[in-house]
Amino acid sequence: MAVRSRRPVLPGNQQLPSSPPTAAEILHALSRHADPAQARILSRFFKTGPGEYGAGDTFWGIRVPQVRAVMTRYPHLPLSVAAELLASPIHEVRLAALVALARDYERGSPAERTAIFDFYLAHTGRINNWDLVDLSAPNIVGSHLPPGKGRRVLGRLARSANLWERRIAMVATLAHIRQGNWANTLWLAETFLRDSEDLMHKASGWMLREVGKRDAAALREFLAAHAVQMPRTMLRYAIERFPPAERRHWLSHKGGRPEKAHRPRKT
Repeated sequence: MAVRSRRPVLPGNQQLPSSPPTAAEILHALSRHADPAQARILSRFFKTGPGEYGAGDTFWGIRVPQVRAVMTRYPHLPLSVAAELLASPIHEVRLAALVALARDYERGSPAERTAIFDFYLAHTGRINNWDLVDLSAPNIVGSHLPPGKGRRVLGRLARSANLWERRIAMVATLAHIRQGNWANTLWLAETFLRDSEDLMHKASGWMLREVGKRDAAALREFLAAHAVQMPRTMLRYAIERFPPAERRHWLSHKGGRPEKAHRPRKT
């Protein structure tokens, strides 16, 4: 007698949907976790005030594990639905789309991965805060580009006037670092030495620190050549794991230019 296959189930005996989800269905599932008090906290944390980097972003107050839990109900996200979610003004809705895209990229066939990569690059305007970038760029852009290669794509992003596209380029190289190749990381870190944005200083310093975890000599060589030009935040992030005496050495006359002071406008 033939054995009937059963659809996989979620905790609590919730069956996975048999048809592709709609954006409205996912929005409804996410909205059930909204927390106004947490939304106020997140709005402050992600700098959504006028003139701040996240200006105008809207939060429902949903924590990342809750977003991930909701998206486990939808084992494949059609790109058309992902586009609808990324168009949302709600931060956690865009986050949900990127969680699913990164998951689907990892599971996908070569053709599916290329489609997700192309889709991602076409929608970078909606990947517009540092957490959205950091969650997705290594797992999609970095995973798709061969280690040490892909400079046409990374260079275009790095030259963008859009802060988040520049951060995508830098953080994408984390995937290459994890594979033992930091050629693109060092190339981009040098490119971003004169970037004016603190969030780029932090991203570059973070990636340099990741290089140093695996090859301290490569990091020290970069510092010897560039520390004097590095914004102080970038340098501090890069040397965070060094012994205290060595940190003091790099932060002294050997390097660490301060960021430009923001002087109040004369009225």
